[in-house]
Amino acid sequence: MIEEIVTIRDDRTTLVGFLEIPSTPAGIVLFSHGSGSGRFSPRNRFVARQLQQGGIATLLIDLLMTEEEHRRNVFDIDLLSDRVLMASAWLREDSRTRALSLSYFGASTGAASALQAAAQASFGVCAIVSRGGRPDLAERYLPDVTVPTLLLVGGEDHPVIEMNQQAYRLLGGPKQLMIIPGATHLFEEPGTLEQVAEYALKWFRQHFARPD
Repeated sequence: MIEEIVTIRDDRTTLVGFLEIPSTPAGIVLFSHGSGSGRFSPRNRFVARQLQQGGIATLLIDLLMTEEEHRRNVFDIDLLSDRVLMASAWLREDSRTRALSLSYFGASTGAASALQAAAQASFGVCAIVSRGGRPDLAERYLPDVTVPTLLLVGGEDHPVIEMNQQAYRLLGGPKQLMIIPGATHLFEEPGTLEQVAEYALKWFRQHFARPD
C-alpha cells in the first residue's frame, strides 16, 4: 500500500493531496470535494478507505489553495473543474498512476466540477459517482457527459433530489439515480454513508474495464 502526500503544481497553482494505492489496484478515483471541503473531509475519507479496501486507488486533493478558500470560489465551477483536470493530468503523467484507469467521485458542488471536467476532458474517464451532488451547477455540460454516472441522493434531501432528477434527464451517457432512504444531505444517519461507499465501489468496479 502506497500512502503519500503529493503536491501538484503549475506556474500559478499548488494543490496538495493524499495519494493511496493498494496493491494491484483496479483503477484510481479522484475525489472532487465541494462546499469548501478538501482532502481532510471525514465523509470522503471514509468512502476512500472503503474503495481502497475494495482494491481501488484514491487521490483526495484540495482543489483550492488556502488563500482561495472563500465562499465565492466554492461555487466557481469553472475554476474547480480546471483543477480537477489539472489533477487528472498529473495522474496521467505520474509513474505510479499513469497506467491506472481514472474515475471521479464528486460531492456537493464537487460533483458539478467532476461532471464538467469529464465533459471537457481530452482523455477517457471510466465512471463518475456523485454524493449529494449539485449537478445542476454544470447543467450546460450534462448532455456532453457520456461517462457512466451514478447519482446518489439522500431521501430526506428534497431540494437536491429535484436538482438530481432534472440533471438525470440531461445526462448524455449511461446513468442511474439512487435515493438512499432516511439520509439527509451529509449522510450523517447511521448506515447511510456505508451505503454510499458500497454503491460507489460497485459502480467503479463495474466500469473500470471500459473507459469512455
